[in-house]
Amino acid sequence: MTEYSYNIHDWLTPKIEEEAVVLDLFAGCGGLSLGFEAAGFRTIGYEMVEAAVETYNRNLNGICYNKFLEVGFNYPESDKIDIVIGGPPCQPFSRFGNQKGIEDARDGFPVFIDAVKRLNPKVFLFENVANILGRHKWYLELVVAELRKLGYFVEYKIVNAVDYGVPQNRERLICVGHRSTFRFPRKEQKKVTVAEAIGDLMTKSDEKSKFLTPEQERYIAVYEEKSHCITPRDLHPDKPARTITCRNLAGATSDMQRVKLPDGRRRRIEVREAARLQSFPDWFEFCGTETRQFYQIGNAVPPLLAYKLALALKETYHSSPKMETEIREINIFQEKTLFDTVCV
Repeated sequence: MTEYSYNIHDWLTPKIEEEAVVLDLFAGCGGLSLGFEAAGFRTIGYEMVEAAVETYNRNLNGICYNKFLEVGFNYPESDKIDIVIGGPPCQPFSRFGNQKGIEDARDGFPVFIDAVKRLNPKVFLFENVANILGRHKWYLELVVAELRKLGYFVEYKIVNAVDYGVPQNRERLICVGHRSTFRFPRKEQKKVTVAEAIGDLMTKSDEKSKFLTPEQERYIAVYEEKSHCITPRDLHPDKPARTITCRNLAGATSDMQRVKLPDGRRRRIEVREAARLQSFPDWFEFCGTETRQFYQIGNAVPPLLAYKLALALKETYHSSPKMETEIREINIFQEKTLFDTVCV
């Protein structure tokens, strides 16, 4: 194990000490919930992918239900839920999807807004792809406007996981709703490198390792030449990793996440390596086939980022609320400022 893996083993061990229950919508394998459990909260999750639910229930203290959520769902323990979090499916807004946005049936925002409306939590948080601030920013502002109508300050920001101790460049939009004050966690100066995360694993291989074939090597060489790639897209020990995605983990493509061994051979990274680069502790076990495990890892919120967001939200949760008139006035000012900016 590396020092980094020892650290996340300790930091991300659940320490339930709060009475508030966190509801995690579209929970996946539990990356976001793990961060909140490490910050002291009990969690309840909902996820439609069975293998991800099994992973969540194997590793977390909370329970995850295998269910496809719809608007109007009655959540058990609704009287105890005081925090709502989640990652509404991002395929409608991803650069690698069809970018249908609100027209996409996978859009989870109506369910998230409905849950906040029905449960009236003290605080909420959702994450999504950074690209939602591109051509779909109008839809994000529609979502934000609906949440502000429910009496919350709503703030959002693009954060990069690499600025919070995760050994990976991964930009995500984080949106927080509250009735007091909230401060996003401060960026950290030190960037964790690939070698610091998986240096004890990345030079090894065994009979299960998947090496690039000569055909794949030739294809990648052509791809990199045509795309004017100066630096090969292997994982570089002295730098943080590229963004971990389902596609570049599970797919045998020119963009796959791979390491170069001392003997010159290149192999696709393995589940535990991918998990560490996402900041999952080594004790966290993934269920299902290898492909399903890669998909769970690629879709997850890095638990270390989730932990630091949870600590910031914990301060907000315990702070005194502001008057409704003050919340309303600030939200009106923010919406007017946005309108003026768009119209200029």
